[in-house]
Amino acid sequence: MDWSQSLIPPMRLETRFGDRVVPAFADRPANIWAMIADACARNADGEALICGNIRLSWRQAMDQAARIASGLRKLGLQRGDRVAILLGNRIEFPLLLFAAAHEGLVTVLLSTRQQKPEIAYVLTDCGARILIHEAALAERLPDARDVPDVIHRIAVDEDPQLSRFAVVADNAPASAPVEVGEEDTAMILYTSGTTGKPKGAMLAHCNIVHSSMVFVSCLQLTAADRSIAAVPLGHVTGVVANITTMIRCGGALIIMPEFKAAEYLKLAARERVTYTVMVPAMYNLCLLQPDFENYDLSSWRIGGFGGAPMPVAAIERLTAKIPGLKLANCYGATETTSPSTIMPGELTASHIDSVGLPCPGAQIIAMSAVGCELPPGEIGELWIQSASVIKGYWNNPKATAESFTGGFWHSGDLGSVDVDGFVRVFDRQKDMINRGGLKIYSAEVESVLAGHPAVVESAIIAKPCPVLGERVHAVVVARTQIGSDDLRAWCAERLSDYKVPETMTVTAEPLPRNANGKVLKRQLRELVVGA
Repeated sequence: MDWSQSLIPPMRLETRFGDRVVPAFADRPANIWAMIADACARNADGEALICGNIRLSWRQAMDQAARIASGLRKLGLQRGDRVAILLGNRIEFPLLLFAAAHEGLVTVLLSTRQQKPEIAYVLTDCGARILIHEAALAERLPDARDVPDVIHRIAVDEDPQLSRFAVVADNAPASAPVEVGEEDTAMILYTSGTTGKPKGAMLAHCNIVHSSMVFVSCLQLTAADRSIAAVPLGHVTGVVANITTMIRCGGALIIMPEFKAAEYLKLAARERVTYTVMVPAMYNLCLLQPDFENYDLSSWRIGGFGGAPMPVAAIERLTAKIPGLKLANCYGATETTSPSTIMPGELTASHIDSVGLPCPGAQIIAMSAVGCELPPGEIGELWIQSASVIKGYWNNPKATAESFTGGFWHSGDLGSVDVDGFVRVFDRQKDMINRGGLKIYSAEVESVLAGHPAVVESAIIAKPCPVLGERVHAVVVARTQIGSDDLRAWCAERLSDYKVPETMTVTAEPLPRNANGKVLKRQLRELVVGA
């Protein structure tokens, strides 16, 4: 099975980054600024960016971006210089991305959850020339002597006495945009760094343009679509699935400073939202709102999700409440510039165990430990090749050589691809549990637990055992009081006996996550071992 070619623009084989040959859209914008200019040409007076009381049309957004670009020029920044952005979800975030694209600058996206040593490492590693940050995070910034390459620090705040952003923003619009090549790096996003130092994934303009076109074509987005950015904009999902995808279709991006389910429902109803990409837990939290039924969400037609399985009960309730909503599993990573697979919405319910079909132009294969492609249905490490796959890691040729082979990125995920092309993801290689020689994939057990009405989310980890090597332990976040025995009984009815968690931690506290929102299973393992 494949995406209907009637939905997908024509593609052709092209060389990328020297030695890769990948299918790419034949007719495409040359870079991010060209996408912005195209959106303005097609929908100049249509809404582009909405945040609180601020509402900008595409014409206004493009004009403000050109003014910020002029300010960046005045600070001496030149094509290829790195601009570090430490901002939450606010209007300045996309405007800075637009301005950087105009000037051929490289934006380095930091998370507002990062601490001083993490921020210092990123700024030093990428050689950032300027840091634009939330004024409220000033105490978390590294000392100047620790980041000597940073020559400007610009605080952003609603209070003009705290904010210096006017130095950048209050300028006459810049002249013609700087010439930028398709393979030039547009953004650097540092990977999670769950082990060792984080790596700076280099997203080229061609990667971002291709991924944005994938979302638009597969989900059939148009200038009439309206998206809420409820996930952090500094993450690949926020910046690509939300910001640049809405640039490509010329629709409206509604920026939510912080996700709160009650506020999200009010905003989605008021703004007539049509498209979202969130994690399943966010949909679940919306469904838990006692007044969920009172909101008119009839305009909501596409609900993208990823990062975890969507409980069947959640799918059924969302479908019943919003009949026009199609839920689409979207599997990807920073290294694939967001999407690698997308599940057609009409197939989600019948393929609940799959993350979807490879995106147009993508090739996904399961590889054995010795580097041989496995037959359909067999489990191995998923390798991914497409025009969205990045060229490598910033200033780290060793990590690049280890993670890329012939244009395929080694995902580190254990999964399979069936004869019809549907991709399944079972676990991270390092998280698979080996119980006396029996392999247990955490995603399968987590999916079963997600179906229990008392469970918000869960994480399956290995607990050391002197006899079997490892046993299954579950950390379960519950919305109501529930005993471990009841949860084990639920699993026992749906899983082989060796997969049923033998021990559990049931809590009301959310799971620990890193700056990119991934569950920190290493931290959970340390807590369990130390208990």
